[in-house]
Amino acid sequence: MFYAIVKAALSGLLVMVVSETAKRSPAFGALVASLPLISILAIVWLWRDAGDVERIASHAEATFWYVIPSLPMFLVFPALLRHGVSFWAALGLGCALTVILYLLTVWIVARFGIAL
Repeated sequence: MFYAIVKAALSGLLVMVVSETAKRSPAFGALVASLPLISILAIVWLWRDAGDVERIASHAEATFWYVIPSLPMFLVFPALLRHGVSFWAALGLGCALTVILYLLTVWIVARFGIAL
């Protein structure tokens, strides 16, 4: 149980660091947020918990394929905000676009023999 609390606290600390950094400098906060810190932590936790190299390799590869369809949200969301769409509506539309692109990505990569 202590291990789970440490994992949660450390992961939460990263989110807090990103949000506090972004308050002072949006660009630097974005740089920190774009680092694959959470993915690296997840890989380390997975290694410690399972030690299964195939599972870790599959996780890392799937992360790559899921990052690609998530990127348009970071262009659509600010564009919607700048065009007067409310924060929650813009965020919801950005997330909906991401879900649609995730589904499309899973379908496309499956056609090439990649299972996500």
